[in-house]
Amino acid sequence: MTANMHENEVVTDAQLVRRLLAAQFPQWASLPLTPVPSAGTDNALYRLGSGMVVRLPRIDWAVGQAEKERRWLPRLAPHLPLTIPEQLAMGKPDAGYPWPWSIYRWLPGASATLERLNAPCQAAGQIARFVTALWQVDTTDGPPAAEHNWRGAPLALRDEPTRKAIAALAGVIDAGKATAVWEAALEAPAWEREPVWFHGDLLSGNVLVEQGRPSAVIDFGGLAVGDPACDLMIAWSLFSGASREVLRAETAVDEATWLRGRGCALSQAVIFIPYYWHTNPIGVKNAQRMLDELLAEYNVAD
Repeated sequence: MTANMHENEVVTDAQLVRRLLAAQFPQWASLPLTPVPSAGTDNALYRLGSGMVVRLPRIDWAVGQAEKERRWLPRLAPHLPLTIPEQLAMGKPDAGYPWPWSIYRWLPGASATLERLNAPCQAAGQIARFVTALWQVDTTDGPPAAEHNWRGAPLALRDEPTRKAIAALAGVIDAGKATAVWEAALEAPAWEREPVWFHGDLLSGNVLVEQGRPSAVIDFGGLAVGDPACDLMIAWSLFSGASREVLRAETAVDEATWLRGRGCALSQAVIFIPYYWHTNPIGVKNAQRMLDELLAEYNVAD
């Protein structure tokens, strides 16, 4: 990862984090502090001691995510079959850093890949049970998708940037097939049932694996209430073949929701790749893998 992934990014370092801790949480200021390499694009991470992690927004659009997690994750956690983040403290702007920042409990594990799963079909079942449990939690007062970001909102809101991104990748990907996948998703019937909770960024990098099994789901910055199709991105981001079919069967989504989910995955990938091409090679590789999977599937299925 390079120091900057965004044009207007606020760059942090361990010395800044030390100053923030000394001023606001002196009880933790002397603990070991180590930058955490991450393909995440919204927050810089620093492991604090053996049991905590400091998260600082890199870019303005990430400000407010920690406050949302502080409010909602404790309400969601009891209903979910995998561990989710636990916020321990919220810091204030200080020491030249302009935004609120946060401290979470450290969750062990490695970012999920198909190769790290001992039994991909069983793992797909675990993830399916996680998302269906999330979709069933009471949504009273939950943040609406349309007020938060494009995920969970009608795909048409993403049409222009998605088509521009496909055009920008012409020669790198099969632009014709990508356009066909996108148009099939746009033509699928919209979500007409009651809105549900969705994670919003359920990609392989936000699933942790221990001993070959999914153990936790992290980074709920995209959490909102709306169409759950965006949570199906994990089907192409992490799984393949039989394991993908297990996830589809155990979530019991209809054809229209599956098509919209594939459209969400395509849009995320084609927009991510050119934006982070020179700054986030791990994230780009993950996006390319997801794009390859969904385009190959479309070729077989359609």
